[in-house]
Amino acid sequence: VQLVESGGGSVQAGGSLRLSCAASGYSYCMAWFRQAPGKARERVAVIYTDSSRAYYADPVKGRFTISQDIAKKTLFLQMNSLEPEDTAMYYCAADLPFRQYPCYSDSWSPNYWGQGTQVTVSS
Repeated sequence: VQLVESGGGSVQAGGSLRLSCAASGYSYCMAWFRQAPGKARERVAVIYTDSSRAYYADPVKGRFTISQDIAKKTLFLQMNSLEPEDTAMYYCAADLPFRQYPCYSDSWSPNYWGQGTQVTVSS
Protein backbone atom coordinates (compact mmCIF):
# COMPACT_ATOMS: atom_id res chain seq x y z
CA VAL A 1 0.00 0.00 0.00
CA GLN A 2 1.41 3.35 -1.01
CA LEU A 3 0.37 6.43 0.94
CA VAL A 4 0.66 10.06 -0.12
CA GLU A 5 -0.14 12.86 2.32
CA SER A 6 -1.06 16.43 1.53
CA GLY A 7 -2.56 19.45 3.24
CA GLY A 8 0.10 20.48 5.70
CA GLY A 9 1.14 24.07 6.16
CA SER A 10 1.54 26.94 8.57
CA VAL A 11 -1.30 28.36 10.62
CA GLN A 12 -1.77 30.55 13.65
CA ALA A 13 -2.94 29.14 16.95
CA GLY A 14 -6.67 28.59 16.95
CA GLY A 15 -6.73 27.92 13.24
CA SER A 16 -7.60 24.79 11.28
CA LEU A 17 -5.98 22.50 8.75
CA ARG A 18 -7.16 19.42 6.93
CA LEU A 19 -4.71 16.68 6.03
CA SER A 20 -5.38 14.12 3.31
CA CYS A 21 -3.80 10.76 2.61
CA ALA A 22 -4.40 8.95 -0.65
CA ALA A 23 -3.93 5.18 -0.50
CA SER A 24 -3.17 2.95 -3.46
CA GLY A 25 -5.14 0.00 -2.13
CA TYR A 26 -7.21 -1.50 0.64
CA SER A 27 -6.20 -1.04 4.24
CA TYR A 28 -7.73 -2.71 7.29
CA CYS A 29 -6.92 0.27 9.46
CA MET A 30 -5.36 3.65 8.88
CA ALA A 31 -3.90 6.22 11.22
CA TRP A 32 -2.23 9.55 11.62
CA PHE A 33 0.99 9.80 13.58
CA ARG A 34 3.10 12.83 14.31
CA GLN A 35 6.63 13.52 15.39
CA ALA A 36 8.01 16.80 16.64
CA PRO A 37 11.76 17.49 16.69
CA GLY A 38 13.38 15.81 19.65
CA LYS A 39 10.22 13.96 20.61
CA ALA A 40 9.00 10.42 20.18
CA ARG A 41 6.54 9.54 17.47
CA GLU A 42 2.96 9.81 18.70
CA ARG A 43 -0.17 8.18 17.33
CA VAL A 44 -2.79 10.90 16.87
CA ALA A 45 -5.81 8.96 15.63
CA VAL A 46 -6.67 5.61 14.09
CA ILE A 47 -9.68 4.41 12.14
CA TYR A 48 -10.86 0.95 11.17
CA THR A 49 -11.83 1.28 7.52
CA ASP A 50 -14.66 -1.28 7.51
CA SER A 51 -16.51 0.09 10.55
CA SER A 52 -15.17 3.68 10.69
CA ARG A 53 -14.58 3.15 14.40
CA ALA A 54 -12.02 5.72 15.49
CA TYR A 55 -9.68 6.24 18.41
CA TYR A 56 -7.91 9.44 19.43
CA ALA A 57 -4.95 10.39 21.54
CA ASP A 58 -5.93 12.40 24.60
CA PRO A 59 -4.16 15.63 23.51
CA VAL A 60 -6.30 15.89 20.36
CA LYS A 61 -9.68 14.64 21.55
CA GLY A 62 -12.40 17.12 20.75
CA ARG A 63 -10.16 19.05 18.35
CA PHE A 64 -9.17 16.53 15.65
CA THR A 65 -11.42 14.29 13.59
CA ILE A 66 -10.24 11.34 11.52
CA SER A 67 -12.45 10.30 8.61
CA GLN A 68 -12.31 8.53 5.29
CA ASP A 69 -13.69 8.48 1.80
CA ILE A 70 -13.89 4.76 1.17
CA ALA A 71 -14.56 5.03 -2.56
CA LYS A 72 -11.52 7.25 -3.08
CA LYS A 73 -9.37 5.34 -0.57
CA THR A 74 -8.54 8.63 1.08
CA LEU A 75 -7.98 9.34 4.74
CA PHE A 76 -8.50 12.74 6.30
CA LEU A 77 -7.54 14.50 9.51
CA GLN A 78 -9.50 17.63 10.29
CA MET A 79 -7.56 19.64 12.83
CA ASN A 80 -9.32 22.48 14.62
CA SER A 81 -8.28 24.77 17.47
CA LEU A 82 -4.65 24.11 16.62
CA GLU A 83 -2.04 24.81 19.27
CA PRO A 84 1.72 25.40 18.95
CA GLU A 85 2.16 22.00 20.61
CA ASP A 86 0.58 20.43 17.51
CA THR A 87 3.59 21.47 15.43
CA ALA A 88 5.11 18.31 13.97
CA MET A 89 5.60 16.21 10.90
CA TYR A 90 2.39 14.28 10.36
CA TYR A 91 2.47 10.82 8.84
CA CYS A 92 -0.25 8.67 7.39
CA ALA A 93 0.04 4.97 8.16
CA ALA A 94 -1.87 1.86 7.27
CA ASP A 95 -1.96 -1.85 7.83
CA LEU A 96 -3.58 -5.02 6.56
CA PRO A 97 -5.85 -7.42 8.51
CA PHE A 98 -3.18 -9.71 9.95
CA ARG A 99 -0.97 -7.93 12.50
CA GLN A 100 0.62 -8.79 15.78
CA TYR A 101 -1.27 -6.08 17.68
CA PRO A 102 -4.65 -4.38 17.27
CA CYS A 103 -4.48 -1.07 15.46
CA TYR A 104 -5.69 0.79 18.57
CA SER A 105 -2.89 -0.73 20.64
CA ASP A 106 0.10 1.39 21.70
CA SER A 107 2.22 -1.55 20.57
CA TRP A 108 0.96 -1.45 16.99
CA SER A 109 3.63 -0.53 14.46
CA PRO A 110 2.13 -0.02 10.98
CA ASN A 111 3.70 -1.68 7.98
CA TYR A 112 2.95 1.14 5.56
CA TRP A 113 3.88 4.79 5.88
CA GLY A 114 3.59 7.96 3.88
CA GLN A 115 6.38 10.48 3.43
CA GLY A 116 4.92 12.99 5.89
CA THR A 117 3.57 16.51 5.73
CA GLN A 118 4.68 19.36 7.98
CA VAL A 119 2.26 21.21 10.21
CA THR A 120 3.47 24.37 11.91
CA VAL A 121 1.33 26.30 14.38
CA SER A 122 2.52 29.71 15.51
CA SER A 123 1.42 31.47 18.67
